[in-house]
Amino acid sequence: MTTFEDLGLLPVLLGTAETAGYETPTPIQRDAIPVALSGEDIIGLAQTGTGKTAAFGLPLIQSLLQTEHTRAPKTTRSLIIAPTRELVTQIFQNLLHHVRKTHLRIESVIGGVGINGQARRLERGVDILVATPGRLLDLVNRGALNIGEVRFLVLDEADQMLDLGFVHDLRKIARLVGQPRQTMLFSATMPKSIEELAQKFLTDPVSIAVSRPGKSADNIRQSVHFVGARDKTTLLKDLLIERRDDVSLVFMATKHASERLTKHLLECGYKAAAIHGNKSQGQRERAIRGFREGTVKVLVATDIAARGIDIQGVTHVYNFNLPDVPEVYVHRIGRTARAGAKGEAITLCAPAEIRLLRAIEKLMKNAIPVASGEVPEDQPTEKRGGNRPAGRKAGSSRRPAGPKKSGSSANKGKPRRSKGGRSKDGRPKTVAGSSANAASKPTPRPARKPEGKPAARPSAQNRRTTSRHRRSTSNRAKAPTG
Repeated sequence: MTTFEDLGLLPVLLGTAETAGYETPTPIQRDAIPVALSGEDIIGLAQTGTGKTAAFGLPLIQSLLQTEHTRAPKTTRSLIIAPTRELVTQIFQNLLHHVRKTHLRIESVIGGVGINGQARRLERGVDILVATPGRLLDLVNRGALNIGEVRFLVLDEADQMLDLGFVHDLRKIARLVGQPRQTMLFSATMPKSIEELAQKFLTDPVSIAVSRPGKSADNIRQSVHFVGARDKTTLLKDLLIERRDDVSLVFMATKHASERLTKHLLECGYKAAAIHGNKSQGQRERAIRGFREGTVKVLVATDIAARGIDIQGVTHVYNFNLPDVPEVYVHRIGRTARAGAKGEAITLCAPAEIRLLRAIEKLMKNAIPVASGEVPEDQPTEKRGGNRPAGRKAGSSRRPAGPKKSGSSANKGKPRRSKGGRSKDGRPKTVAGSSANAASKPTPRPARKPEGKPAARPSAQNRRTTSRHRRSTSNRAKAPTG
């Protein structure tokens, strides 16, 4: 069995790992730490909750301790970028434990709090800076930080950063960070966009994959309840009553829905709190602190805030709404069963969400067991232009049939047309032997009026106006000019 001593870590880091409760390295730690200590770039693929922070944090700290370098003002020697405030705070607190007995300085910068205080803390320079992309660029643009001295760069939860639209910020950062440098990229999923991002940041990286993409942790028991959309709240409360003392995390699709559900749970006597983008940083921190300390038993969250929730005691994850992106489901349920513990993921699926459920099962290559309800029929996606009446073009609308105008001469005296179209002279063909041909001929159209209008004679009112104007002009000419 591999131990942390076998990975080549310094004694000071072995001591902090022991006090942090690390017993044996997780697979991602076992494979990534030796490669990181060798100085090579890394692409790490691992499930959430498998110890990725220590996988890049411990070798990063050791590399900084073994490198003689003087901190310059307003610079950082290493940079860790994460997508959310909660994840930045989690990484900062985790690494702060490991650097307390060293001379290294570590700081974190996030949005939602005052930027002036953050700029003052960076004036003397730092060794490790943990940041969200937006606030990092804000400080750079203000001249409060220079990242040209960065020699160690970590991108954590890179797939989530792309999902949240940080791709342009990351491209700017790639042009600003120093060279040469060591870059480590960690992600729970590996879509094609991550491979494109890796080409911009990494040089000949070593790929470390301890799980296939989309695979959830083996110690998470999953189940799905098929229920109508309006009955989800009632079912959720019934499930929470059965597990009143457990620590539960409920995922919602929108901020407003999260707030409504939280207020309803509070009215029903549940110890609930919400965390989403409309909450201030202080409110988010208080909610997570209460969740960690046990004063909050039900935390209702959106996906944006999910990545930073690293609480060992989360026993249940509820998917109140299914995510549009299948990979997000893997991240959600990864909030439970942390550090080898067991957990349960429960999904409430409405009939309209069956396609989202099938996409998740396809990604995981495994069907989720049904706990209750009737499985609705799959609703295949309608192809573009499909199920359209014959003879109509895509995008055309059927014009409603209106009442026939009485006395309309639109079809009076016209012969019946055949399917043959028009004759050589351009006139409509008629059906041979038709009584309409024998009885009547097409009424000739009246001759069109010539283009242009003849000059109209001025009206009586115009003639009177012109006459008054002439008289007034004549009187002004005769008036004395004294």
